Amino acid sequence: MSNDKSILHTFVVYVENKPGVLARVSGLFARRGYNIFSLAVAPTEDERFSRLTIVVDVDSAPLEQMVKQLFKLIHVVKITELDPRESVERELLLVTVSAALDIRGQMIDLVQVFGGRILAVGQDSLIISIEGAPEKVDDFEELLRPYGIVELQRTGRVALARLERTPRARIAKVS
Repeated sequence: MSNDKSILHTFVVYVENKPGVLARVSGLFARRGYNIFSLAVAPTEDERFSRLTIVVDVDSAPLEQMVKQLFKLIHVVKITELDPRESVERELLLVTVSAALDIRGQMIDLVQVFGGRILAVGQDSLIISIEGAPEKVDDFEELLRPYGIVELQRTGRVALARLERTPRARIAKVS
């Protein structure tokens, strides 16, 4: 890739909830040489189906080919690409960070500013969780790095299309 910031595409793939389907979907990307940036999968409200939210870094031309190849896989029911401007994306971060007593107050303040939670307190470390837009989680992670990240786990993105907004009723001014 060039020095330009990569273009990430978010796909939602509905599949039949069967063994091996996830391996076939992820294998398709691997065979084409595309890296999966993020992958989240879970059953839907209908237990017969699972929803995969896949974030990949691909150019537009190969993208169309990938969608065609995905549809050829047995058990794939529906594929949607979500535009980040028209969707709500969230990610969860769990992190163990070094937190000596003399800087613990700073850490607590930082967690509060970002709307996170302290899940566990050790003698010289904290376990923190934060949920939010991927950019918010990225910013929080970068601010924690100087303190010393011991262990980190991110869930990967989950996303839903934004709801359509109905125009608000306008109140006419009576003179």
